[in-house]
Amino acid sequence: MVGLVAFALTARALGPADYGILALCFAFSRAIERLVSFQSWQPLIKFGAQAMEDQRTEDLRRLLKFGFVLDVGAALVSWIVAVGLILFASPLVGIRPEVQTFALIYCSALPFQIAGMPTAVLRLFGGFSTLAYSQVLGSFVRVLLCGIGLLAGWGLREFTFIWMGMQIISSMSMTGLAFLETRRRGYQNILTAPLTGITQSVPGLWRFALSANISLTIRSSANELDTLLVGYLADPTAAGLYHIAKRIGRMAQQAGVQVQTVVYPELSRLWATHSVSAFRRIVRQTQWLLLAAGICLIAVVSLTIKPLLLWTAGAQFIGAAPLVVVQAIAVVMVLNGSVLRSALLAMGRENAVLRSVLFSTLAFHLTAFALIPVIGPMGANIAHITMASLWMLAMLLPYRAHIADNAGANDTSGLG
Repeated sequence: MVGLVAFALTARALGPADYGILALCFAFSRAIERLVSFQSWQPLIKFGAQAMEDQRTEDLRRLLKFGFVLDVGAALVSWIVAVGLILFASPLVGIRPEVQTFALIYCSALPFQIAGMPTAVLRLFGGFSTLAYSQVLGSFVRVLLCGIGLLAGWGLREFTFIWMGMQIISSMSMTGLAFLETRRRGYQNILTAPLTGITQSVPGLWRFALSANISLTIRSSANELDTLLVGYLADPTAAGLYHIAKRIGRMAQQAGVQVQTVVYPELSRLWATHSVSAFRRIVRQTQWLLLAAGICLIAVVSLTIKPLLLWTAGAQFIGAAPLVVVQAIAVVMVLNGSVLRSALLAMGRENAVLRSVLFSTLAFHLTAFALIPVIGPMGANIAHITMASLWMLAMLLPYRAHIADNAGANDTSGLG
């Protein structure tokens, strides 16, 4: 929500056209980062937790260095890829000539995006409050700078430097906090740990890292490239309206992350103990809960979005109101789909999840390319609804089939 305030102040200061250019820069930088990044925190937490449990101090030091080196390499590669695309293939990625200079400025933050290893360290060592407070503090500083820029009448260049500079400061701060935490926990000189033989001492490390990256790349091709598609197939102003609608409409998607954090371990435990009826009950109740909350969200958004946009971003962004409503519908569908995803992963049906992602993402791109040139940014929202619908259906069928195969005799929950 604090981040949304910064976006609103920026939108009010710049207006739809210039905000659209900044939104394209933001979307392009984030998309390249997500497509190239290895998300090293996932393998670091998976294998690092086991190393901590077994008190393999040297293996943990090597793992953390491995993650840091992977992060630095991915950050440099993402910057090289981004600059290369801007200079030599900008029309193909939705970066028009008037956007190029600002995109190059914004992409200067990419070499500093070293988030995987710091995130893993703070989660492994229970530094959740440090992680949360540092992010919130950074958001408040960004809001303060954007407020000053609005009052001072700053333009697109100054706001580009604000957003780019705060990304660098936030990333460097996280990295510094992570290294301080490792020293405090007695893990000294992480960067001097040898990497030779790490794949032998930690089997499956590379396979897990590559798998996580492929999955993220597939999801990012829809969730991170949509703003660029609107800019490419429509114009920067349309991209700006779509981007601010996306920021508002997807605030509720944070709830899906928390739901999976809570529900997934419980579903895994129930499935492992063959408590099929209890498993089904939790899936069903969670879906109904999210559906009820989602309907309320859509109703509130429909009634309040116009005055909200008027009071925050300004009258020039009222055109984003219907986009927010449709975006909220897509978000509610994604939230319900996230429960099925957790259930299938708990069942060990990760291949079904991957197939659903591939199928629904392809449908997103086909719909987006067909509709955006005709109806503008609303076409991207409809593409998200199409993707969410097919994603849910593609997971629901194997979920029901696998439940039916395991119901009855194996049920130990006493609820059948």
